[in-house]
Amino acid sequence: MTVEAMTVDYARAERCLPHNRESLVFGDRVDARWDGDRFLYFRRTRRGDDRFLLVDPATATAVEAFDHKRLAAALGVDRIPFEEAELSGEVLTFELDGKKMRCDLGDYTCEVTGEAPDLGAPVSPDGKWAAFVRDHDLWVREIATGREHRLTHDGEADRAYAETPDAARADVLMETLGLTFPPALVWSPDSTRIATHRLDLRNTTLAHLLDSIPAGGGHARLRTLRYPTPGAPELPTAELVVAEVPGGRIVRAQGDPIHMEYLPQELIGLLWWSEDGRRVYLLDEDRHGRRLTLYALDPGTGGLTVLAEEHAETRIDPTAAGGRITRVLADGRVLWYSQRDGWGHLYLLADGRETRVTSGEWAVQEVLHVDEKAGTVLFTASGLVPGDPYPRQILCVGLDGTGLRRLTDDRLDHSCQVSPGGAYLVDTASDAATPPVTVLRDRTGQVVLPLETADTTALAETGWTSPERFAVTAADGVTTVYGVLHPPYDFDPAKRYPVIDHVYPGPQVKRVPLGFGDDEVDALRALGFAVVTLDGRGTPGRDKAFHDLSYGRMGGAGFLEDHVAGIRELAATRPWLDLSRVGIIGHSGGGYAAARAMLTHPEFFHVAVSISGNHDMRYYQAGWGEPYHGPYDAESYREIANVTHAERLRGRLLLIHGELDDNVTPQHTMALADAFIQADKDFDLLIVPGTEHSLIGRTAYVTRRGWDHFVRHLHGVEPPRGHRLTEPPFQASKIRRMFG
Repeated sequence: MTVEAMTVDYARAERCLPHNRESLVFGDRVDARWDGDRFLYFRRTRRGDDRFLLVDPATATAVEAFDHKRLAAALGVDRIPFEEAELSGEVLTFELDGKKMRCDLGDYTCEVTGEAPDLGAPVSPDGKWAAFVRDHDLWVREIATGREHRLTHDGEADRAYAETPDAARADVLMETLGLTFPPALVWSPDSTRIATHRLDLRNTTLAHLLDSIPAGGGHARLRTLRYPTPGAPELPTAELVVAEVPGGRIVRAQGDPIHMEYLPQELIGLLWWSEDGRRVYLLDEDRHGRRLTLYALDPGTGGLTVLAEEHAETRIDPTAAGGRITRVLADGRVLWYSQRDGWGHLYLLADGRETRVTSGEWAVQEVLHVDEKAGTVLFTASGLVPGDPYPRQILCVGLDGTGLRRLTDDRLDHSCQVSPGGAYLVDTASDAATPPVTVLRDRTGQVVLPLETADTTALAETGWTSPERFAVTAADGVTTVYGVLHPPYDFDPAKRYPVIDHVYPGPQVKRVPLGFGDDEVDALRALGFAVVTLDGRGTPGRDKAFHDLSYGRMGGAGFLEDHVAGIRELAATRPWLDLSRVGIIGHSGGGYAAARAMLTHPEFFHVAVSISGNHDMRYYQAGWGEPYHGPYDAESYREIANVTHAERLRGRLLLIHGELDDNVTPQHTMALADAFIQADKDFDLLIVPGTEHSLIGRTAYVTRRGWDHFVRHLHGVEPPRGHRLTEPPFQASKIRRMFG
């Protein structure tokens, strides 16, 4: 391979980066914006005739939602300049140039209705109030008049209302994007009350970051954050409160404060109001993730009632803790998730009685809709596809546990969006090699209308070929593990290619996408590498025993020995995989795993890029180490630290870290670098000034440096000089969507 050829490959690889993928794949997703049973979505095509379509299930039609040329003319532009909008009757609303817009599709008159949503001031359901935090207290503002009302009067720096713990607030990223992190609160349905908390950070461990190039210039400055680590005597807690608007009467929850170490429940769907506003519901985990409790809070008295509780000897499955399943029905019954029999299933709790809703050697993954009138629940589950435990299928069952039926019965993975009333669902089905097909189904599973079939023609023209889903035997010689093999672009089976393991070890999430497309690997494939992704033992998504294998074994980094065994098994029947040239790359927990691979399997992994790695769990967030590795034990945590094994390094390792990483502090990488120096080991180090965990603003440079490292040490050629990647755009609207 020549430098000239690599120059061409670098240009092609840039085309395949995630932010450029929209120019290569079309029709791969439908983002339904519901208006009752009908919905609006934006269709992108290779021809460039992009359109908003209005789908009406009643007539089984998908038609152009409005006259695009006429609306563009009304806005004074050549073509529609937005891809997200809401439709209510004949009124279209959207954001444009930082403004909220409203257009009447009857006569195409458009008007500005205000500023784009401010993350720092969530608006009430009736649109009359905006809630915000000032000087650690909770305030509201009348949107019509601008008049402000202070609701609390006792907020302090370490005891603030609606606050998020420092380690989860992403202050550096938000500053970079010019945004304000949202206050953690939930409005009542009638807009008269706010459910929130008062966060207690007193006596919490401190961590420090040095900002070498502060905005506006000047000397370096110190940034300090509350950052509890495993074994810390004090972790953040929160007192739940309900504030009346605008009077400011405060009702405080009775009982002990709840555990709140990372993202508050209000921001991740674990605290919500009942539809009638008479109760606030809360899912709360204990410090070690072994107990999950569902509370009902009386907003008038502060009384707390335990509705359900789950216990585990290791850790509650993140499917339950993530709040995608629990429902409290209008009559007070609770739809609950448990792995008590070793699989993830649904139970209905009522008046001290328990009804089993689902059972079998498969796992519920998400509750899509509960129809209380019909007494049914629509959900997705994995483990029903023969030979592969991961693809999700759509099912329906009675709340009494009878009438289980599958709405889909194929080998594909299904992701769904359900209409507000549950009558229709937008179903997107794909697998690693099958581009997405999206259809509209009714509640019985019947296809009402085909919507989109992904067009991958432009992707194939770059040299892309379909990846291969595989099953291999883990290092124990018994367990089957699964992954995807991505051949290099312009694949020729007569040639031999270096291999890169693109790793993330969990154990809180899987690495391998369930459906089509893995944006993180295509650029490496375009550079002539075969890329492997694999979920080793101890990752979630299967039975509890499989997931529990990682508990107390974080040093295995997602069972790296399974990666070694699996790649060797693949190469035994695919001689084009050159195991004399094996690399590995990962970010965050994957950064830990990439460096760990070089230290624990130096005979197999030769080259690595480790980005933002949490290399020493003793100095990472307690909310990750303690629930997944176990309560702090000095010797156990010392053993899983990469610094402990620095003398084992043999290959070519590139360490990358952002100087202002307030998730995984740069101490992790700097300590590992120092350990390598003490062990007299050669390595490469890139500290990126002014950047946080995701390295936003410098990702183009970091990406290119990673490519150069692999090209130089796996292909054995010097990378092209002077090839500069374009920094990807990062839209603030994406952050706003994350918080609703």
